[in-house]
Amino acid sequence: MPHRRPPATTANASSATHGDFRQRYDAMEARREALIARLRSLGGTAVSHPGYKRALTLLNDKFRKAKLAQRLAVLEAAAWLIDILERLTIGL
Repeated sequence: MPHRRPPATTANASSATHGDFRQRYDAMEARREALIARLRSLGGTAVSHPGYKRALTLLNDKFRKAKLAQRLAVLEAAAWLIDILERLTIGL
């Protein structure tokens, strides 16, 4: 057919909107490190809370075992838990 467009490659379409694998991986690692720093800065009363250990588990074990597509959800769960811990420690 003379007026048919050539099909777009999936690599070009996905990299233009989502970035390549390495960029996404590095961005998630940077976010993970920022969350760990935020968690460690909470101090003594938060360390004794059970949620502190769970947040560390999410950021270390669960994050490492999850597939790349699932790691974002793990980071969101950890960020939510850290938000809760911050509110609890500020109120104490």
